Amino acid sequence: MIRTLDDLDAEGTAVGVRVDINSPLSESGDGLADDARLRAHVGTLSELTERGARVALLAHQGRPAGDAFSSLAAHAERLDDLLSAPVEYVDATFCSDARRRVEALEAGSVLVLENTRFYSEENMSFDPADAAETHLVVNLSSVFDAFVNDAFAAAHRSQPSIVGFAEQLPSFAGRVMERELEALGNIGERASPRVYVLGGAKVDDSIEIAETVLESGLADTVLTAGVVGNTFLHASGVSLGSESDSVVESRARDRLGLAESLLERYPDRIRMPNDIAIERGDERIEVAVEELPVDEPALDVGQRTIDAYADVFETAGTAILNGPAGVFEEERFAVGTRGLFQAATAAGFSIVGGGDTAAAIRRLGLSGFDHVSTGGGAALAMLTGEPLPAVSALDSA
Repeated sequence: MIRTLDDLDAEGTAVGVRVDINSPLSESGDGLADDARLRAHVGTLSELTERGARVALLAHQGRPAGDAFSSLAAHAERLDDLLSAPVEYVDATFCSDARRRVEALEAGSVLVLENTRFYSEENMSFDPADAAETHLVVNLSSVFDAFVNDAFAAAHRSQPSIVGFAEQLPSFAGRVMERELEALGNIGERASPRVYVLGGAKVDDSIEIAETVLESGLADTVLTAGVVGNTFLHASGVSLGSESDSVVESRARDRLGLAESLLERYPDRIRMPNDIAIERGDERIEVAVEELPVDEPALDVGQRTIDAYADVFETAGTAILNGPAGVFEEERFAVGTRGLFQAATAAGFSIVGGGDTAAAIRRLGLSGFDHVSTGGGAALAMLTGEPLPAVSALDSA
Protein backbone atom coordinates (compact mmCIF):
# COMPACT_ATOMS: atom_id res chain seq x y z
CA MET A 1 0.00 0.00 0.00
CA ILE A 2 1.35 3.42 -0.99
CA ARG A 3 1.70 5.93 1.83
CA THR A 4 0.78 9.58 1.23
CA LEU A 5 1.51 12.88 2.95
CA ASP A 6 -1.24 11.97 5.42
CA ASP A 7 1.16 9.34 6.79
CA LEU A 8 4.21 11.63 7.08
CA ASP A 9 5.19 13.35 10.33
CA ALA A 10 6.68 16.40 8.62
CA GLU A 11 7.60 18.73 11.51
CA GLY A 12 11.35 19.38 11.41
CA THR A 13 11.88 16.53 8.96
CA ALA A 14 14.36 16.86 6.08
CA VAL A 15 12.31 15.67 3.12
CA GLY A 16 13.70 15.01 -0.34
CA VAL A 17 10.92 15.74 -2.81
CA ARG A 18 11.21 14.57 -6.43
CA VAL A 19 9.10 16.71 -8.75
CA ASP A 20 8.81 17.02 -12.51
CA ILE A 21 9.13 20.70 -13.43
CA ASN A 22 10.74 20.10 -16.83
CA SER A 23 9.37 23.15 -18.64
CA PRO A 24 9.54 24.96 -21.98
CA LEU A 25 12.25 27.60 -21.83
CA SER A 26 12.11 31.13 -23.16
CA GLU A 27 13.82 31.83 -26.48
CA SER A 28 16.80 33.29 -24.64
CA GLY A 29 17.08 30.07 -22.61
CA ASP A 30 17.44 31.85 -19.28
CA GLY A 31 13.78 31.84 -18.22
CA LEU A 32 10.62 29.74 -18.33
CA ALA A 33 8.09 30.05 -21.14
CA ASP A 34 5.46 28.03 -19.23
CA ASP A 35 5.23 27.38 -15.47
CA ALA A 36 2.28 24.96 -15.53
CA ARG A 37 4.32 22.06 -14.17
CA LEU A 38 5.69 24.18 -11.33
CA ARG A 39 2.18 25.27 -10.40
CA ALA A 40 1.05 21.64 -10.28
CA HIS A 41 3.43 20.94 -7.37
CA VAL A 42 2.60 24.04 -5.34
CA GLY A 43 0.03 22.15 -3.26
CA THR A 44 2.48 19.44 -2.19
CA LEU A 45 5.30 21.87 -1.44
CA SER A 46 3.07 24.32 0.42
CA GLU A 47 1.62 21.56 2.57
CA LEU A 48 5.06 20.28 3.53
CA THR A 49 6.46 23.71 4.39
CA GLU A 50 3.35 24.72 6.30
CA ARG A 51 3.74 21.55 8.35
CA GLY A 52 7.33 22.49 9.19
CA ALA A 53 9.28 20.24 6.84
CA ARG A 54 12.72 21.16 5.52
CA VAL A 55 12.28 20.52 1.80
CA ALA A 56 15.08 19.66 -0.64
CA LEU A 57 13.78 19.62 -4.20
CA LEU A 58 15.06 17.16 -6.79
CA ALA A 59 14.16 17.78 -10.43
CA HIS A 60 15.46 17.73 -13.99
CA GLN A 61 15.36 20.00 -17.04
CA GLY A 62 15.97 18.59 -20.50
CA ARG A 63 15.88 15.10 -21.96
CA PRO A 64 18.62 12.67 -22.99
CA ALA A 65 19.01 12.85 -26.80
CA GLY A 66 16.56 15.74 -26.72
CA ASP A 67 16.58 19.21 -25.23
CA ALA A 68 19.88 20.41 -23.78
CA PHE A 69 20.17 20.09 -20.01
CA SER A 70 20.09 23.43 -18.22
CA SER A 71 20.25 24.88 -14.73
CA LEU A 72 17.27 25.00 -12.37
CA ALA A 73 18.09 28.54 -11.23
CA ALA A 74 15.13 30.00 -13.15
CA HIS A 75 12.82 27.33 -11.74
CA ALA A 76 13.90 28.20 -8.19
CA GLU A 77 13.28 31.88 -8.85
CA ARG A 78 9.77 31.15 -10.13
CA LEU A 79 9.01 28.82 -7.23
CA ASP A 80 10.01 31.61 -4.86
CA ASP A 81 7.22 33.67 -6.44
CA LEU A 82 4.68 30.84 -6.31
CA LEU A 83 5.31 29.65 -2.74
CA SER A 84 4.82 31.58 0.47
CA ALA A 85 7.85 29.73 1.87
CA PRO A 86 11.40 30.96 1.23
CA VAL A 87 13.08 29.18 -1.70
CA GLU A 88 16.85 28.90 -2.14
CA TYR A 89 18.91 27.36 -4.93
CA VAL A 90 22.27 25.60 -4.95
CA ASP A 91 24.24 24.80 -8.11
CA ALA A 92 25.06 21.29 -6.89
CA THR A 93 23.04 18.12 -6.46
CA PHE A 94 24.63 15.74 -3.95
CA CYS A 95 28.19 16.87 -3.26
CA SER A 96 29.32 17.96 0.22
CA ASP A 97 28.26 21.56 -0.42
CA ALA A 98 24.73 20.46 -1.41
CA ARG A 99 24.49 18.22 1.64
CA ARG A 100 25.60 21.03 3.95
CA ARG A 101 22.94 23.29 2.48
CA VAL A 102 20.30 20.61 3.13
CA GLU A 103 21.44 20.20 6.74
CA ALA A 104 21.31 23.97 7.24
CA LEU A 105 17.73 24.30 6.00
CA GLU A 106 15.28 25.87 8.41
CA ALA A 107 11.84 24.40 9.03
CA GLY A 108 9.32 25.57 6.46
CA SER A 109 11.88 26.40 3.76
CA VAL A 110 12.80 24.93 0.36
CA LEU A 111 16.16 24.29 -1.29
CA VAL A 112 16.21 23.56 -5.04
CA LEU A 113 19.10 21.22 -5.83
CA GLU A 114 20.72 21.40 -9.25
CA ASN A 115 19.43 19.47 -12.28
CA THR A 116 19.70 15.75 -11.52
CA ARG A 117 20.48 15.02 -15.17
CA PHE A 118 23.81 16.81 -14.92
CA TYR A 119 24.72 13.55 -13.16
CA SER A 120 25.38 10.79 -15.74
CA GLU A 121 23.77 7.89 -13.84
CA GLU A 122 20.50 9.83 -13.72
CA ASN A 123 20.27 9.33 -17.48
CA MET A 124 20.34 5.55 -17.13
CA SER A 125 17.77 2.98 -16.02
CA PHE A 126 18.28 0.85 -12.88
CA ASP A 127 16.26 -1.58 -10.88
CA PRO A 128 15.46 -0.05 -7.47
CA ALA A 129 18.09 -2.01 -5.54
CA ASP A 130 20.88 -0.87 -7.88
CA ALA A 131 19.48 2.67 -8.02
CA ALA A 132 19.73 2.78 -4.23
CA GLU A 133 23.50 2.25 -4.49
CA THR A 134 24.18 5.16 -6.85
CA HIS A 135 26.16 8.16 -5.61
CA LEU A 136 23.16 10.48 -5.77
CA VAL A 137 20.90 8.29 -3.63
CA VAL A 138 23.56 7.18 -1.13
CA ASN A 139 24.83 10.70 -0.50
CA LEU A 140 21.46 12.42 -0.23
CA SER A 141 19.92 9.63 1.86
CA SER A 142 22.43 10.52 4.53
CA VAL A 143 20.85 13.97 4.98
CA PHE A 144 17.19 13.16 4.19
CA ASP A 145 14.81 11.76 6.81
CA ALA A 146 12.10 10.88 4.27
CA PHE A 147 11.41 10.90 0.54
CA VAL A 148 8.32 12.13 -1.30
CA ASN A 149 7.79 11.30 -4.96
CA ASP A 150 5.47 13.80 -6.62
CA ALA A 151 6.95 13.41 -10.11
CA PHE A 152 4.16 11.51 -11.81
CA ALA A 153 5.22 12.80 -15.22
CA ALA A 154 8.52 10.90 -14.78
CA ALA A 155 6.99 7.86 -13.06
CA HIS A 156 7.55 5.66 -16.14
CA ARG A 157 11.32 6.12 -15.73
CA SER A 158 13.67 3.94 -13.63
CA GLN A 159 16.26 6.55 -12.80
CA PRO A 160 17.99 6.77 -9.40
CA SER A 161 16.08 9.81 -8.16
CA ILE A 162 12.79 8.16 -9.15
CA VAL A 163 13.16 4.63 -7.76
CA GLY A 164 16.27 4.57 -5.55
CA PHE A 165 15.23 6.47 -2.43
CA ALA A 166 12.32 4.16 -1.67
CA GLU A 167 14.90 1.47 -0.91
CA GLN A 168 16.69 3.68 1.62
CA LEU A 169 14.11 5.93 3.29
CA PRO A 170 10.49 6.06 4.45
CA SER A 171 8.78 7.07 1.19
CA PHE A 172 5.46 8.69 0.33
CA ALA A 173 3.41 9.85 -2.64
CA GLY A 174 2.95 13.60 -2.98
CA ARG A 175 -0.43 15.10 -3.78
CA VAL A 176 0.15 15.21 -7.55
CA MET A 177 1.14 11.55 -7.57
CA GLU A 178 -1.79 10.67 -5.32
CA ARG A 179 -4.35 12.42 -7.55
CA GLU A 180 -2.94 10.85 -10.70
CA LEU A 181 -3.08 7.35 -9.25
CA GLU A 182 -6.65 7.87 -8.07
CA ALA A 183 -7.76 9.11 -11.50
CA LEU A 184 -5.76 6.81 -13.78
CA GLY A 185 -5.24 3.69 -11.69
CA ASN A 186 -7.44 0.69 -12.43
CA ILE A 187 -8.68 2.25 -15.68
CA GLY A 188 -10.37 -1.04 -16.48
CA GLU A 189 -12.73 -0.46 -13.55
CA ARG A 190 -13.86 2.95 -14.84
CA ALA A 191 -17.41 3.17 -16.14
CA SER A 192 -18.03 1.80 -19.63
CA PRO A 193 -18.37 2.32 -22.48
CA ARG A 194 -14.76 3.48 -22.39
CA VAL A 195 -13.83 5.61 -25.39
CA TYR A 196 -10.21 6.36 -26.31
CA VAL A 197 -9.48 9.27 -28.66
CA LEU A 198 -6.17 8.75 -30.45
CA GLY A 199 -4.98 11.77 -32.40
CA GLY A 200 -1.87 13.79 -33.05
CA ALA A 201 1.14 12.83 -35.12
CA LYS A 202 2.80 10.07 -33.01
CA VAL A 203 1.37 7.41 -35.28
CA ASP A 204 3.45 4.37 -34.36
CA ASP A 205 2.78 4.79 -30.65
CA SER A 206 -0.94 5.42 -31.20
CA ILE A 207 -1.42 2.33 -33.34
CA GLU A 208 0.26 0.22 -30.66
CA ILE A 209 -1.93 1.85 -28.01
CA ALA A 210 -5.00 1.04 -30.08
CA GLU A 211 -3.97 -2.60 -30.25
CA THR A 212 -3.28 -2.77 -26.50
CA VAL A 213 -6.53 -1.19 -25.34
CA LEU A 214 -8.68 -3.10 -27.83
CA GLU A 215 -7.12 -6.49 -27.12
CA SER A 216 -7.24 -5.98 -23.35
CA GLY A 217 -10.82 -4.74 -23.37
CA LEU A 218 -9.85 -1.41 -21.84
CA ALA A 219 -11.41 0.36 -24.83
CA ASP A 220 -14.91 -0.27 -26.09
CA THR A 221 -14.38 2.23 -28.90
CA VAL A 222 -11.35 3.97 -30.38
CA LEU A 223 -11.94 7.28 -32.16
CA THR A 224 -9.11 8.34 -34.47
CA ALA A 225 -8.17 11.83 -35.62
CA GLY A 226 -5.18 13.85 -36.78
CA VAL A 227 -2.44 11.96 -38.61
CA VAL A 228 -3.54 8.86 -36.69
CA GLY A 229 -7.02 9.13 -38.24
CA ASN A 230 -5.48 9.70 -41.68
CA THR A 231 -3.37 6.58 -41.19
CA PHE A 232 -6.37 4.39 -40.44
CA LEU A 233 -8.21 5.88 -43.45
CA HIS A 234 -5.18 5.02 -45.59
CA ALA A 235 -5.06 1.52 -44.10
CA SER A 236 -8.74 1.05 -44.97
CA GLY A 237 -8.00 1.77 -48.63
CA VAL A 238 -8.87 5.48 -48.77
CA SER A 239 -6.42 7.72 -50.64
CA LEU A 240 -6.44 11.17 -49.09
CA GLY A 241 -4.17 12.60 -51.78
CA SER A 242 -0.45 12.63 -52.42
CA GLU A 243 0.40 15.16 -49.69
CA SER A 244 -1.42 13.37 -46.84
CA ASP A 245 -0.58 9.89 -48.09
CA SER A 246 3.14 10.68 -48.12
CA VAL A 247 2.95 11.91 -44.52
CA VAL A 248 1.18 8.72 -43.47
CA GLU A 249 3.62 6.48 -45.29
CA SER A 250 6.64 8.24 -43.79
CA ARG A 251 5.34 8.25 -40.21
CA ALA A 252 3.55 4.90 -40.12
CA ARG A 253 5.64 2.82 -42.51
CA ASP A 254 6.29 0.10 -39.94
CA ARG A 255 2.77 0.08 -38.51
CA LEU A 256 0.48 0.26 -41.55
CA GLY A 257 0.18 -3.52 -41.57
CA LEU A 258 -0.86 -3.46 -37.90
CA ALA A 259 -3.43 -0.74 -38.62
CA GLU A 260 -4.89 -2.88 -41.42
CA SER A 261 -5.00 -5.88 -39.09
CA LEU A 262 -6.78 -3.91 -36.36
CA LEU A 263 -9.42 -2.74 -38.82
CA GLU A 264 -10.01 -6.35 -39.81
CA ARG A 265 -10.21 -7.56 -36.20
CA TYR A 266 -12.20 -4.65 -34.74
CA PRO A 267 -14.22 -3.15 -37.60
CA ASP A 268 -17.01 -1.97 -35.30
CA ARG A 269 -14.79 -0.58 -32.55
CA ILE A 270 -12.45 1.67 -34.52
CA ARG A 271 -13.98 4.87 -35.86
CA MET A 272 -12.32 6.96 -38.57
CA PRO A 273 -12.97 10.54 -39.68
CA ASN A 274 -15.94 11.16 -41.96
CA ASP A 275 -14.34 14.29 -43.39
CA ILE A 276 -11.16 16.34 -43.30
CA ALA A 277 -10.36 20.03 -43.46
CA ILE A 278 -7.83 21.48 -45.90
CA GLU A 279 -6.53 24.92 -46.77
CA ARG A 280 -7.51 26.18 -50.22
CA GLY A 281 -7.08 29.78 -51.22
CA ASP A 282 -6.50 30.88 -47.61
CA GLU A 283 -9.81 29.29 -46.60
CA ARG A 284 -10.72 26.27 -44.51
CA ILE A 285 -12.50 23.80 -46.76
CA GLU A 286 -14.11 20.63 -45.43
CA VAL A 287 -14.02 17.59 -47.70
CA ALA A 288 -16.08 14.42 -47.15
CA VAL A 289 -14.16 11.14 -47.27
CA GLU A 290 -16.26 10.16 -50.29
CA GLU A 291 -14.81 13.15 -52.16
CA LEU A 292 -11.17 12.23 -51.57
CA PRO A 293 -8.42 12.38 -52.78
CA VAL A 294 -7.50 16.05 -52.86
CA ASP A 295 -4.22 17.78 -53.62
CA GLU A 296 -3.99 19.69 -50.33
CA PRO A 297 -2.84 18.09 -47.04
CA ALA A 298 -5.40 17.23 -44.33
CA LEU A 299 -4.96 19.69 -41.46
CA ASP A 300 -8.00 18.91 -39.29
CA VAL A 301 -11.19 16.88 -39.10
CA GLY A 302 -14.42 18.41 -40.30
CA GLN A 303 -17.79 19.07 -38.71
CA ARG A 304 -19.29 15.74 -39.77
CA THR A 305 -16.60 13.95 -37.79
CA ILE A 306 -17.04 16.24 -34.79
CA ASP A 307 -20.80 15.58 -34.75
CA ALA A 308 -20.41 11.81 -35.18
CA TYR A 309 -17.83 11.56 -32.39
CA ALA A 310 -19.92 13.82 -30.14
CA ASP A 311 -22.73 11.25 -30.36
CA VAL A 312 -20.31 8.60 -29.06
CA PHE A 313 -19.32 10.77 -26.09
CA GLU A 314 -22.96 11.34 -25.13
CA THR A 315 -23.28 7.71 -24.05
CA ALA A 316 -19.68 7.14 -22.90
CA GLY A 317 -18.98 6.25 -19.28
CA THR A 318 -15.33 7.26 -19.63
CA ALA A 319 -13.54 9.30 -22.30
CA ILE A 320 -9.74 9.28 -22.58
CA LEU A 321 -8.14 11.92 -24.81
CA ASN A 322 -4.69 11.45 -26.30
CA GLY A 323 -3.61 13.77 -29.07
CA PRO A 324 -5.21 16.68 -30.95
CA ALA A 325 -7.41 16.34 -34.03
CA GLY A 326 -5.38 18.66 -36.23
CA VAL A 327 -3.01 21.60 -36.44
CA PHE A 328 -4.59 23.27 -33.41
CA GLU A 329 -1.88 25.94 -33.29
CA GLU A 330 -3.65 27.60 -36.26
CA GLU A 331 -7.08 28.92 -35.34
CA ARG A 332 -8.75 27.76 -38.56
CA PHE A 333 -7.60 24.24 -37.89
CA ALA A 334 -8.23 24.17 -34.15
CA VAL A 335 -11.94 23.59 -34.87
CA GLY A 336 -11.70 19.81 -34.69
CA THR A 337 -9.60 19.67 -31.52
CA ARG A 338 -11.80 22.24 -29.77
CA GLY A 339 -15.03 20.52 -30.86
CA LEU A 340 -13.94 16.98 -29.98
CA PHE A 341 -12.43 17.91 -26.63
CA GLN A 342 -15.45 19.96 -25.60
CA ALA A 343 -17.76 17.11 -26.64
CA ALA A 344 -15.72 14.67 -24.52
CA THR A 345 -16.75 16.49 -21.35
CA ALA A 346 -20.24 15.03 -21.87
CA ALA A 347 -18.89 11.59 -20.90
CA GLY A 348 -19.42 10.35 -17.36
CA PHE A 349 -15.72 10.85 -16.59
CA SER A 350 -13.28 12.64 -18.91
CA ILE A 351 -9.50 12.24 -18.79
CA VAL A 352 -6.90 14.30 -20.64
CA GLY A 353 -3.77 12.21 -21.08
CA GLY A 354 -1.15 14.90 -20.46
CA GLY A 355 1.72 15.91 -22.74
CA ASP A 356 0.71 17.49 -26.06
CA THR A 357 -2.96 16.89 -25.26
CA ALA A 358 -2.80 18.93 -22.06
CA ALA A 359 -0.84 21.60 -23.93
CA ALA A 360 -3.65 21.83 -26.48
CA ILE A 361 -6.19 22.16 -23.66
CA ARG A 362 -4.27 25.06 -22.16
CA ARG A 363 -3.67 26.79 -25.48
CA LEU A 364 -7.35 26.60 -26.45
CA GLY A 365 -8.55 27.63 -22.99
CA LEU A 366 -10.73 24.55 -22.57
CA SER A 367 -12.11 23.31 -19.25
CA GLY A 368 -14.70 20.99 -17.77
CA PHE A 369 -12.60 17.81 -17.75
CA ASP A 370 -12.63 15.56 -14.72
CA HIS A 371 -8.86 15.00 -14.79
CA VAL A 372 -6.04 16.62 -16.74
CA SER A 373 -2.87 14.58 -16.25
CA THR A 374 0.52 16.17 -15.64
CA GLY A 375 2.22 13.28 -17.44
CA GLY A 376 2.44 12.26 -21.08
CA GLY A 377 4.25 8.93 -21.25
CA ALA A 378 3.39 8.07 -17.65
CA ALA A 379 -0.30 8.75 -18.22
CA LEU A 380 -0.34 6.63 -21.35
CA ALA A 381 1.36 3.78 -19.52
CA MET A 382 -1.32 3.81 -16.83
CA LEU A 383 -4.14 4.20 -19.34
CA THR A 384 -2.93 1.13 -21.19
CA GLY A 385 -2.47 -0.93 -18.03
CA GLU A 386 1.35 -0.85 -17.82
CA PRO A 387 3.06 -0.75 -14.40
CA LEU A 388 5.06 2.38 -13.54
CA PRO A 389 8.50 1.91 -11.92
CA ALA A 390 8.03 4.86 -9.55
CA VAL A 391 4.66 3.56 -8.38
CA SER A 392 6.00 0.05 -7.88
CA ALA A 393 8.89 1.47 -5.83
CA LEU A 394 6.53 3.45 -3.59
CA ASP A 395 4.27 0.43 -3.21
CA SER A 396 7.14 -1.75 -1.99
CA ALA A 397 8.73 0.92 0.21
